[in-house]
Amino acid sequence: MRPYESMIVFDTTVDAQSIQVALDRALDTIRSHGGNPGAIDRWGKRPLAYEINKRKEGYYVLVEFSGESNTVTELDRILTLSDEVLRFKILRHTTKTPAARTSAEA
Repeated sequence: MRPYESMIVFDTTVDAQSIQVALDRALDTIRSHGGNPGAIDRWGKRPLAYEINKRKEGYYVLVEFSGESNTVTELDRILTLSDEVLRFKILRHTTKTPAARTSAEA
């Protein structure tokens, strides 16, 4: 399994309970497709760099998880269909450790 992280920006016009339900749906999707959710960092309301659907603020959540490509594909599908999500980005972490980079550079 590979490590990933996803930054999810939720619409602030929906209530906190709807945001939690959408986040739980994403975490259940990760679990049901063989992945393991890790740390969840709630950044809270922050201004957007540019307007998205006439919104100037978003509720940011950073989710770390590990999984296979089918986990990422299904998470992408679920987040795209979710009305509470303004934007999201899923990134794969590199697996190089600082010690491995140091020995390779030497």
